[in-house]
Amino acid sequence: MTQTAEQRRFALVAGEASGDLLAGLLLDGLQARWPSLQTVGIGGPRMLAHGLQSWWPQEKLAVRGYIEVLRHYTEIAGIRRQLKARLLREWPELFIGVDAPDFNLDLEAGLRSRGMKTVHFVCPSIWAWRPDRIEKIRAAADHVLCIFPFEPALLAEHGVQGSYVGHPVANVIPMTPDRTAARAALGLAPDAEVVALLPGSRRSEVRYLAARFFAAAAQMLKARPALRFVAPILPGLRVEVEALLQASGIAGRVTLLHGQSHAALAACDVTLIASGTATLEAALFKRPMVIAYNMNSLSWRFMQRKQLQPWVGLPNILSREFVVPELLQEAATPEALAAATLAWLDAPEKTQALQQKFSELHVQLQRDTPTLCADAIQKVLEG
Repeated sequence: MTQTAEQRRFALVAGEASGDLLAGLLLDGLQARWPSLQTVGIGGPRMLAHGLQSWWPQEKLAVRGYIEVLRHYTEIAGIRRQLKARLLREWPELFIGVDAPDFNLDLEAGLRSRGMKTVHFVCPSIWAWRPDRIEKIRAAADHVLCIFPFEPALLAEHGVQGSYVGHPVANVIPMTPDRTAARAALGLAPDAEVVALLPGSRRSEVRYLAARFFAAAAQMLKARPALRFVAPILPGLRVEVEALLQASGIAGRVTLLHGQSHAALAACDVTLIASGTATLEAALFKRPMVIAYNMNSLSWRFMQRKQLQPWVGLPNILSREFVVPELLQEAATPEALAAATLAWLDAPEKTQALQQKFSELHVQLQRDTPTLCADAIQKVLEG
């Protein structure tokens, strides 16, 4: 079944906040190429702003970790089964899975086996862990849109077509962030020492990390009483985070922001941050950071067995060295997190060298991502 350019209809699924950001930028390019494009599937606020008709709330898919996924497996599997059936009935011209590989790759494989063209946006981290996924990617995707420059060649070794499209966020974040303007917007003094606390965008991350981050902030205040803290929180997690902040005893010293993670990163001197996409955003803002992670202990043991390299945080993976500290699982104590964060404030020369490295990384990742994505997808449609 083919559709004319005027009738073009794509399906997209993004399972969490970072995927919604990527998909929103992707849709910029697709709608510039095909102004009358219709989109359906599952997405968040940025995708909805582009006119996506979302058949389920994105939050239903925003679950991370083996044990957490198992707890929600029946509901998630049911959504995927119903979604697949509806897509096969309505038959969009193309399905684009945006990240969320545990959900999307199986769905893509099922659709592709029936003849639907499929694209996966963001190469799963087969270079970091779970190399077994390459067989699943080969079955699932006609084409992979890659956000890191080394990925297409790696995919080609396994017979999978891919294109490097740059990292979309590299074009959103300015090469020289305006710290003064960001501080003014957040009501922070130009000369204040500011720490941004980013405990994650998923409820499971917040539950494991937010209390530790607030306890670490309390430790930092003992050493530097004038510190200011900002914590960008997604609206759906605010009640939970407010309760954790009240329990920490420093509620008056931490400003909870309504989202605004980019403003927080632009304004801060250093960030204590959960491992994930936000760490790359912090690097593009040229901010020193301490990367932390904590999860269900059984999930952690599963992940460790499949890890292929010593780094977890994206800035370290892309630099191929520990340019910023990682404190994971049992090592992520409030005391250790506080000490590592304060160490950046005491090392301006080290911070300056890190900022130069992050500037070079920014240049490497900066491409016309929306257009390159549209070019690759047009080739898939014509192939």
